[in-house]
Amino acid sequence: MAYFFSEPSHTFNEYLLVPGYSSSECVPSAVSLETPLVRYRKGETPALSLKIPMISAIMQSVSGEKLAVALAREGGVSFIYGSQSIEDEAAMVAKVKGCKAGFVESNSNITPDKTLADILELKKQTGHSTVAVTHDGTSHGKLLGIVTSRDYRVTRMDPTVKVSTFMTPLEKLITAPEGTSLKVANDIIWDHKLNSLPILDEQGCLVSFVFRKDYDMHKSNPLELLDSHKRYVVGAGINTRDYAQRVPALLEAGADVLCIDSSEGFSEWQKLTIAWIRENYGESVKVGAGNVVDREGFRFLADCGADFIKVGIGGGSICITRETKGIGRGQATALIEVCKARDEYFEETGIYVPVCSDGGIVYDHHITLALAMGADFVMLGRYFARFDESPTAKVNVGGNIMKEYWGEGSNRARNWQRYDMGGAQKLSFEEGVDSYVPYAGHLSDGVATTLAKVRSTMCNCGALTIPELQQKARLTLVSSVSIVEGGAHDVVLRATSKEV
Repeated sequence: MAYFFSEPSHTFNEYLLVPGYSSSECVPSAVSLETPLVRYRKGETPALSLKIPMISAIMQSVSGEKLAVALAREGGVSFIYGSQSIEDEAAMVAKVKGCKAGFVESNSNITPDKTLADILELKKQTGHSTVAVTHDGTSHGKLLGIVTSRDYRVTRMDPTVKVSTFMTPLEKLITAPEGTSLKVANDIIWDHKLNSLPILDEQGCLVSFVFRKDYDMHKSNPLELLDSHKRYVVGAGINTRDYAQRVPALLEAGADVLCIDSSEGFSEWQKLTIAWIRENYGESVKVGAGNVVDREGFRFLADCGADFIKVGIGGGSICITRETKGIGRGQATALIEVCKARDEYFEETGIYVPVCSDGGIVYDHHITLALAMGADFVMLGRYFARFDESPTAKVNVGGNIMKEYWGEGSNRARNWQRYDMGGAQKLSFEEGVDSYVPYAGHLSDGVATTLAKVRSTMCNCGALTIPELQQKARLTLVSSVSIVEGGAHDVVLRATSKEV
């Protein structure tokens, strides 16, 4: 007869945190959200840590290079999606690593024989007013000049006039050689009252720009997650099929951490993948694994050598695995059991394996609940898909601005490798849907609001760090009527205008 769990599995929405004593030192500005990303031994420092407990999902509609840079600026890590060719994924990783903090690769480039009309169209596409004029119109071509909004007046110039006639030519520009430090570059900008400083290599080709406005951005992002060369930290997804070819390409491109992208991680396929990485790279390559929902699954992947383990099956907003296959577990219950197993493993072996809660996050406070239940960080898909920086298009749906969002198990993504069980190399049926999510503006604004809530709640619990929250947190299950009581009720809400 099948084994039956004695208790039902629960979701985050069925729990509340009970406030604890808050001292005068418990203020949100004093809260640290730093958390380990990869396994480490007792008494040692993790090779990689996050400044905020947020990573982005390994999804086509979420984790492109633009979002990876934006999230690293906030202190988190994005995992570039693996459901694309090896070459394309490696190129995305390389673009992120090429975006050195403060040094920006130009994405607005043009040739001198183009026209003012082309400049205006390019500005419309990129939103950037500084355009590099290169011999071939690429971001690393030989620099001939630049065009800014000060170089033209639309109302007084013919739109067919050539760029070469109104650009600021190279001989009138102040530039700096490749290898110039960010501090020196910023000093040049301030000394010469520049808005931008082109960085050139020995052949006079454009390497990057340093912008005056980015100095303020850098100062306003003290939690930026950077490697030893001041490049943004970035992760990448792999599968259990072509890892022997994909892993070397991603590492060569500069990926800092990898993660096996699979709907179910308690399998020999993940064991073989991790074993191959360890055999060829030892412990130097960091790789997460998952997903699991119980103690046995965690122990299996921890023994295999996974650097972090993801928890969650069927809880994602676009996931229909539970509907189609009847497989999964309530996210809160799964997370609590796995985190207990993590702590047991640490006591037995002296090795701490971070746990990532993946799925089931609907409201911002669910992140705090996940951390209190033991998660070291959370992986988010729908949350990040809403922002400008995600790879998808904005669309108008019924008068509301939305962004497209689809699951890796949908017909649109057709990521059969994620659901691979060693059978035919195809997606036999859908485990994800194609949908829309409400547009939410810039990632930095959304993350700031979310983390303000997390820090505030931690203070309510008397905790200034995530480990302290996990020690002090007190959680209570709530009834269905208590859930209703917790929201606005028995009032008529005033209508508010929507900002588009």
